[in-house]
Amino acid sequence: MPDPLQPGDLLKVVSPSGRLLEHDDLMAGVEIWRSQGYRVEFTNGWDQKYGYLAGDDETRRNSLAEAWFDPECKGILCARGGYGGMRLLENWDWKINQVKPKWLIGFSDITSLLWSLATVGVGSLHAPVLTTLPKEPDESLERLFKIVQGKPTEPLVGKSWVSGCATGILLPANLNVATHLLNTKLQPNFENVILALEDVTEAPYSIDRLLTHWRLCGAFEKIKGIALGRFSQCDELGSKDSFSTMEVLGDRLKDLNIPIIAELPFGHDGVNCSLISGAITTLDADQGKLIAQSAHRTNI
Repeated sequence: MPDPLQPGDLLKVVSPSGRLLEHDDLMAGVEIWRSQGYRVEFTNGWDQKYGYLAGDDETRRNSLAEAWFDPECKGILCARGGYGGMRLLENWDWKINQVKPKWLIGFSDITSLLWSLATVGVGSLHAPVLTTLPKEPDESLERLFKIVQGKPTEPLVGKSWVSGCATGILLPANLNVATHLLNTKLQPNFENVILALEDVTEAPYSIDRLLTHWRLCGAFEKIKGIALGRFSQCDELGSKDSFSTMEVLGDRLKDLNIPIIAELPFGHDGVNCSLISGAITTLDADQGKLIAQSAHRTNI
């Protein structure tokens, strides 16, 4: 796990995915981090535009490298999601034997970076990107800053779907992005994993197809438990005679016979509580609680 952050630490902004559309929100997100006493600087090329991407692959890769390989930088703040993160990782090397781990913070398309770090045994943070941070309520912000400072946090509470209790390594992800990483070098080892999934703007039939792909790949075979966050703007894309998103998730997951908690407060379009990728976590479906160790006490 990266070391806890301290006031005065340097954080750098990168744009590994989609082009910036929400400049005011991003600057507001930067100010929230600065209000906690952190120094925030922008990497070269962070505001470039290249079609739907935040610059061409070389620009975005150099921006990520500038932050990751800077020994003074203690954390990396992703500007936004969208699409494009996985394009940077085709020939990428984190060089973990040469670089001290640092917090990389984001969600949605940033799943590709979080999972890539997991493959080399480095923890990271599934948490709001800069453009969504200003919309988070105070309790979500408090949780985020407690985690990066190495302080314990309260369990997340959801609705129990399949009873039971399991402890394993937490692996949060956007379902769509994660599905496209299966059976690639960016897929972490799923043994003893608690999988946490969320998504946005995927029609129920599309979620069915994604989860069926996981089943056909045998990807759920080693998973010890599943935590489901918000699947926002999904039902709106279904037809009037469609299954609902929750019905699809239940149909594709409940027969796996592992503990499952749904309706946890993370994901798009609502409270997005931070989750430590790589944290030793207990999923207590009997009580509907997801309980993670704090960052300074976790290991992979």
